[in-house]
Amino acid sequence: MNPIVIVILAVVLVAILVVVALSMRSRQSEEIEERLGVYAESSSLIKFSEEFEREEREREKQQKKNALVEVADRAVGDTKWGKGARAQLARADLKLTVGEYFGLHIVSVAGMAFISLFLLFPMQAVPAIIAAGAGFFLPRLYVARKQTQRLKKFELQMPDMLGMWVNSLRAGYSVLQSLEAIAREMPDPTSTEIQRVVREVQLGIPLEQALDHMLERMPSAELDLCFTAVNIQREVGGNLAEILEVIGHTIRERIKLFGEIRVLTAQGRITGWLISVLPIFLGIVLFLINPRYMSNLFSNPGCGWPMLAVGAFMIVAGMAAIQRIVSIDI
Repeated sequence: MNPIVIVILAVVLVAILVVVALSMRSRQSEEIEERLGVYAESSSLIKFSEEFEREEREREKQQKKNALVEVADRAVGDTKWGKGARAQLARADLKLTVGEYFGLHIVSVAGMAFISLFLLFPMQAVPAIIAAGAGFFLPRLYVARKQTQRLKKFELQMPDMLGMWVNSLRAGYSVLQSLEAIAREMPDPTSTEIQRVVREVQLGIPLEQALDHMLERMPSAELDLCFTAVNIQREVGGNLAEILEVIGHTIRERIKLFGEIRVLTAQGRITGWLISVLPIFLGIVLFLINPRYMSNLFSNPGCGWPMLAVGAFMIVAGMAAIQRIVSIDI
């Protein structure tokens, strides 16, 4: 027999034996783990040790934060921008530090500049600068949108929150006990914010100060009215349940009126969006139909880019003016 064939057969046989041995060993280890698992499930000490190890691993992960993020936290955390960013993140309920938010700005600027410089407009400086400027505002727009959505959702839940608060007070609960009931029963974001107030009071912070902290996170005129009534009642006395019931009825009617106004102004708002999007859409269509014709705007820095800048400014100004007209304060 050919020696090469013998060597090949020997290698194949050894490989088969190794695979079989490893499979038997893994099967034995699985059986052992299954047998030990029966005792582990019934042992509270093992469960406690596993939970403790899991918490230790999570704690180590938290401690091993990126060094750049820690440096950014120390650099911008105590500045005016850092304090404002911390307030904005708290209002949006985003679990980000100031350093991470600052790093997100840098990543957004670099990413938009890279996309413009190497993908959309190869090796053109002016589009890259514009894209970098737009990338700087993208995280802020996202945080602002999250704040607006969360505040609107909270204001829509306020009548139900005040109704539950009134019922709890009439049932004999104190103000803090009523807030605890609201935190248990109401959905997010009301439950989250009220739970923060309860925790601050339990940590020793006065109720008035805890309510002020919530008002900073939720800048709402209706909420300010409610907390003012609570603070006055705690100082001079009075029937807080009746006051909150009247405020709840007023807020419910105001929300109803606001919905009717949005229905009446829907046509104006849709018109504003259409007028703003239409030039951009037509520009994209013309670029797809005749790229050489539209490329003159981008290849001529002396005339094309100023025209694009003026057009973009007029679109934004027109959209802002229309939104200002259809936005009616109640």
